Amino acid sequence: MSHSISLRGWRAALGLALISVGGAASAECPAYLNQDMQKLRSKETLNICKAYAGKPLLLVNTASHCGFTPQFKELQALHEKYKDQGLVLIGFASNDFHQEAKDEDEAAQICYVNYGVKFTMLAPSSVKGKDANPIFKELARQTTSPSWNFNKYLVKPDGTVVEHFGSLTSPDSKKFTKSIETLLADSKAK
Repeated sequence: MSHSISLRGWRAALGLALISVGGAASAECPAYLNQDMQKLRSKETLNICKAYAGKPLLLVNTASHCGFTPQFKELQALHEKYKDQGLVLIGFASNDFHQEAKDEDEAAQICYVNYGVKFTMLAPSSVKGKDANPIFKELARQTTSPSWNFNKYLVKPDGTVVEHFGSLTSPDSKKFTKSIETLLADSKAK
């Protein structure tokens, strides 16, 4: 009899532990990031939760024919500088401001060849308004919708937007890099 009670107690404890682990995982990666998004010029998809749960994020809406397109070079430098510290940079190609390449091959050429981008780039999707992808809908809800290309959103591992920076903020500006370093320090402290 006491054996069956301890077996029942063990099962209950195991059930609570599994619920606790499941709750922690979902708390680390909110539903809005649990989306399958197609990678640029690829049949592969990326689910941010599955690939990067628990990591701080830098999410940027991009376009390949914009006056701010040279920011790809600075964003790549940030990626190189902070990737080993846990920062994940993801570019969201978009034609919402009518400055994206006409096809993904051209967009990929501009990103990967012209600017040497190695961070994840996603296929074009909407980033503003009612047609915005679920990730940018939530970014806009928490802060503001992008008003132009190359808006930058720093996101905690739990999905909370820490700070939004517009197009005019250069990725290598002191204010921006300080915000990244603060995000990384706060993410490691937890």
